[in-house]
Amino acid sequence: MKVSNEELLHIAKLAHIKIEPEKEDEYLKNLEDILNFADIIKNADTSMIEDGENSQNYNVFRKDEIKVFENNEALLSNSVETERNMFKIPKTIQ
Repeated sequence: MKVSNEELLHIAKLAHIKIEPEKEDEYLKNLEDILNFADIIKNADTSMIEDGENSQNYNVFRKDEIKVFENNEALLSNSVETERNMFKIPKTIQ
């Protein structure tokens, strides 16, 4: 699949990627390779593969149970920092 420089720059802008002008050809080739591979996968013959609808596999989840951990001190000893008997982690939201 052929991709134009304009399309590449548009995609880069959407992805907030700055592409140096001297690397545009390299990015174009990589993007075309990816799209060509996706096209090969899309057109692959899957007639010999059974669908998974009749499969015996299903999601198995354990019952959600509250368990009391007897040795909180040992558990919290793995933490870099604790506060009020809990793990203290760095703030992740600004």
